[in-house]
Amino acid sequence: MPKIILRSPDGNTHTVDARVGASVMETAVKHGVPGIVAECGGALSCATCHVYVSDSCLERAGAAEDFEDEMLDDATSERRPNSRLSCQIRMSDELDGLEVEIAPEQ
Repeated sequence: MPKIILRSPDGNTHTVDARVGASVMETAVKHGVPGIVAECGGALSCATCHVYVSDSCLERAGAAEDFEDEMLDDATSERRPNSRLSCQIRMSDELDGLEVEIAPEQ
């Protein structure tokens, strides 16, 4: 089972097990990780699951698709080159050890 390392805005680090095929957002919410609001439940209609993917994991996580890219323009927190919506990152064995920082404002 792949693991995700999530850094919350409060400074705490949470390492959680993810089901292959589950999104980072679903996994964080399931494990009670604070900071991800997930208003739309993963329907890609808000930007309340904004995260920053660590540089060491960027290539493995892939780039945002066009619609996700547009949604990131409306994110409350600063958009960075490593910004992603966690509902759009699907876990796989290749993403084991994925490290993300939850954006401070959703």
